[in-house]
Formats: sequence, structure tokens, C-alpha cells
Amino acid sequence: MALAAVLPIAAQLALSGCAQGGMGDALPHALGGLPDGAPKPPTQSYSYPNVYGKPAARPDAPLDDQQQLNMQKDLQKLRDEHEKLSADPTLPPPDVPTPAPAPVKKKPAAPKAGQASGAKTNP
Repeated sequence: MALAAVLPIAAQLALSGCAQGGMGDALPHALGGLPDGAPKPPTQSYSYPNVYGKPAARPDAPLDDQQQLNMQKDLQKLRDEHEKLSADPTLPPPDVPTPAPAPVKKKPAAPKAGQASGAKTNP
């Protein structure tokens, strides 16, 4: 008798997770539903970008060889000007931190009389 009452409730709970509707919207917050101040879900579903579609044509054509050469010359000119500005002899050279001295290692103690250095001898 108890199984007859529990079985439909268990089936309803198991299948409610597959439902499309908002069961959590109807339940009170104390039973696991949404709180009172929760925002409403969007009315329209979000659109995803078409990953298989062909992109639109570019508004500008790629650079031809002459334009590319002009761009490289302009860039080199700007680099040279920047190097001249950064190599100003009136500025002091940047501080270079000196490395910390290496710690002094202790020399191993001399072996005691009658004892060989290294591993202990077998008895």
C-alpha cells in the first residue's frame, strides 16, 4: 500500500527534471523555487552566430607590395627616431641591481681518528 503511494510521487519527481516548463517558477522559495526578487527569464531565446556561414567581404583590399614596402619604411623610420630619443646621453644610465653574493659554504669536518670518510664500515 505504501509502495503504491510512493511510486507515483517518485516518478513525478524523477521526470520533472526533464520538463521544459519552469517548475521552479511555481514552487515557493522554501521548497527550492526561485526567490521573490529573481529576474524574469528572457522572453526571446538568444541567437547563436552561424559558425558555418561565409564571412562578409572585407571593405578594404589587402595591401599590395608597394604599400607594404611603404609601411615597412615608415615603421623603420619611427623605430630609428625612437632609438635616438632613448639614447639621450644627458640621461643617467638605469640602475642595474647588483646580484647578491653567493653564500659561503662550510668546509666539511675532518674525519675523527680511526674513522674513514664516507660510509660507515660493516661490523
